[in-house]
Amino acid sequence: MQNSILEVKNLTKNFGSFTAVDNISFSVADGEILGLLGPNGAGKTTAMHMLLGITLANGGTISYFGKDFLTNRQYCLQHINFASAFNTLQGRISVWENLLVFAHLYQVKNPKKKIMDLVEQFSIHSFLNNRYWDLSTGQKSIVNIIKSLLNDPQLLLMDEPTAGLDPDVADKTLSFIEHLRESRNIAILYTSHDMEEVTRLCDRVIFLDHGKIVAEDSPLNLTKQVGLATLALTFDGKKQTVESYLKKEKIPFTFVKNYLVHIQTEEKKIPSIIFDLGKHIWLTDIDVKKPTLEDVFLEIVRGKTHAV
Repeated sequence: MQNSILEVKNLTKNFGSFTAVDNISFSVADGEILGLLGPNGAGKTTAMHMLLGITLANGGTISYFGKDFLTNRQYCLQHINFASAFNTLQGRISVWENLLVFAHLYQVKNPKKKIMDLVEQFSIHSFLNNRYWDLSTGQKSIVNIIKSLLNDPQLLLMDEPTAGLDPDVADKTLSFIEHLRESRNIAILYTSHDMEEVTRLCDRVIFLDHGKIVAEDSPLNLTKQVGLATLALTFDGKKQTVESYLKKEKIPFTFVKNYLVHIQTEEKKIPSIIFDLGKHIWLTDIDVKKPTLEDVFLEIVRGKTHAV
């Protein structure tokens, strides 16, 4: 069994009469990437701030490495770190100077060597001496992540690290994060609104809604709970034939065009639908869209899925 890096029990935060985080409990195992997801206002940022000690909880406990965060704050913070696309370092000084400042703040032994090891590992020589505010968004994202690795954290808290990045840069950043886990076995608590990247990275995900955990499982198991898939059929034949069959079988459908129909159904029923329709029309193209985390997200927002 994997060791637990982070244990959160009954964590609660109130702002006056408003409860931002409502009695949540979860853990992050050694080497695990856990997604913390939910719509705007769900409590993700507040939870992250409590985990970093920026905001104090009204109730519950946070433990890192088996130590209570409240009474072992310095030790815990020395062994975790934080990276976000919304973080900005000092713009008027160079990347090197920024990293050196943080290395000293983190009390890194032999800081210059540590920085150069990371510079070498992630190939940022070309802009090491550039001022931070002259960097591209993608370059800033990589520098922010490198900054968060200076103290060799055992747990990295990442708040939407790809927000605002071009698709190519975002993909490189995700590959960078995958490499981190593989090379360092680092545990990561990850927030994002991009369900595709969450599916790609995360071993397990937690959905928050109105401050509560409403779903928790692996991405695959959560998508299985949605149940319905979309079967897209392009056909050569009479629209009325397809419409009549689907109405008779009471199968929900939408005609996108006269020759293209989208059918909502359970995955196990797809073969029989194709077989039955194939007796009467010529199917020229078949596409199956299985449920995704985006579908889970939408169902949670609409109040249809609670899968704790």
